[in-house]
Amino acid sequence: MKEIGGYFGLETFSGEEYYTDLLRLNSARNAMRYLLRARQIRKLYIPFNLCGCIAQVCEDNGCPYEYYHTDERFLPEFDKKPGESEYLLVVNYYGQIDQPTVRRLKERYGNIILDNTQAFFQRPIPGVDTFYSCRKYFGVPDGSYLSTGARLPEALETDLSGDRMRHILGRFEETAEKYYPRYAENENGFDVRELRAMSELTRNLLRAIDYDRVRERRTVNFSFLHENLKSRNRLELTIPEGPFAYPLYSEDGPELRKRLAQEKIYVPLLWPDAAESDRPMERNYMQNILPLPCDQRYDLADMERILAAINQ
Repeated sequence: MKEIGGYFGLETFSGEEYYTDLLRLNSARNAMRYLLRARQIRKLYIPFNLCGCIAQVCEDNGCPYEYYHTDERFLPEFDKKPGESEYLLVVNYYGQIDQPTVRRLKERYGNIILDNTQAFFQRPIPGVDTFYSCRKYFGVPDGSYLSTGARLPEALETDLSGDRMRHILGRFEETAEKYYPRYAENENGFDVRELRAMSELTRNLLRAIDYDRVRERRTVNFSFLHENLKSRNRLELTIPEGPFAYPLYSEDGPELRKRLAQEKIYVPLLWPDAAESDRPMERNYMQNILPLPCDQRYDLADMERILAAINQ
C-alpha cells in the first residue's frame, strides 16, 4: 500500500532521460551478461585493452572467450568472421569509432557487440547490440542502457541503489579523497551484483540532467585540450560529441600520472589486464595513455590548470 504523509524523500524529477527507448539495466557488465544469455552466445572475442570484468562475466556464464589485438587507431585486428553464436566485442575507445566505421565493422564481421561505455552520446545503430554506462558520465551510483532486439523471457527484478549513494553525496559536500574508500567499495560490488533492471533512484537522477549542457561542456573542454596538446600527442584523434575523457599518449605516462596526482588532478589507469598482452603497443597504451578529465564539472580555467601542470 502506498504511503501517504510523513517526511519528504528525494524529489521526483520531471525531465527526460537521454535514452527513453532502450533497456535499462543496473550495470554495463550486466548488459553484457544479458546479451550472453539472450543471444545464447557460445564464444566471445574481446580486446586485450579491456577491464577484467567482461572476462569474468564470460566465465560466470560458462561462455568461452578469446582475446584479439587492436591497432593504433583502436580498431580490431581480427582476420576472421565470427561463426554462428559467436560475437566480436568492439570497444569504442574514447568515442573514436564513429557510426560509419561501426557500420563497416558490422558488414565485415556480422555478429558484433558495441561497447559504448566511453561514448554515451553516440546513438545506437539498428541491428548492432550496444550498451552504455551511466556512472562513467554522471553522478549516479550505477545504471546502464542496452540497445538490442534480443529479450530474455523472464522479467527482471528492479535494483535498489540507496545504499550506494554515500560516496556521491559525500563528494558533493567534501573531497573525493575522503570518500574514495566508499567509491572503491561501490566499484568492487559490481563484481557480484546480480543482473537486474535499473533502480528507480538512478532513473530519477538521470531525469534531472541537462544533457545538452553536458554534451557541450565535454566537447568544448576536449577541443581545448586537443588544440593545445595535439602536437605532442602520439594519438590521432577526432573530436566526438560529449567525449568521455581526453586521451593523451605520453612516453612518461606513469610518472606524469603521479605528478598530476600531486596537483590533485586524478587520472585513472585503464585496462590493467592489458599487461598480459604479448604486444608492446597494447601494454604501452595501458601505461602511457592518460585519460585527462574534461567532463561537465569543469570549465576552460580547469583545462588551463591541467595544461599548466602537464607543461611543467
